[in-house]
Amino acid sequence: MPLISFEELPDHARLWIFGASRTLAGDESAALLHHVDSYLSTWKAHGVPLRVGRDWRYDRFLMVAADESAAGASGCSIDGLVHSIRGVEEQLGVTLTDNAPVWYRDGDVVRQMSRTEFRKLARAGAVGLDTKVFDNSLTTVAAVREGRWELPARESWHGQAFFATASKG
Repeated sequence: MPLISFEELPDHARLWIFGASRTLAGDESAALLHHVDSYLSTWKAHGVPLRVGRDWRYDRFLMVAADESAAGASGCSIDGLVHSIRGVEEQLGVTLTDNAPVWYRDGDVVRQMSRTEFRKLARAGAVGLDTKVFDNSLTTVAAVREGRWELPARESWHGQAFFATASKG
């Protein structure tokens, strides 16, 4: 099944967000997207082609979404997607499948670091409740469209996880 544009996917489409451990631009972005598009164009669940789209943002974030109204992504099909992405990770020398780090904005730059390092920055006051963070745990396209992906830490789970004492006043 050919890919559709991310914008054509319905709000209820199931979403997976993969954050890159470093910026990928130019040839690296092209290689990643070629690999992902090749996989997605043949992605199936229980033999049924999935209606899918993807988006690539800030040279750091791959969003893959499936319209599950016709066929839902099964556990095995999701494992296949992750396995495919892990294959391109090795080729490019980048990590995309690790959900543990925190991604945030430092001015115009997107940064990624461990939760421990981010907590240290929070305690030192180098990042705060107004710091823009990326919530890669979202599970629907609607959540991204509603502005719940890139938002101030105070409006995300990051606020309580890293600034609990600061947010209490």
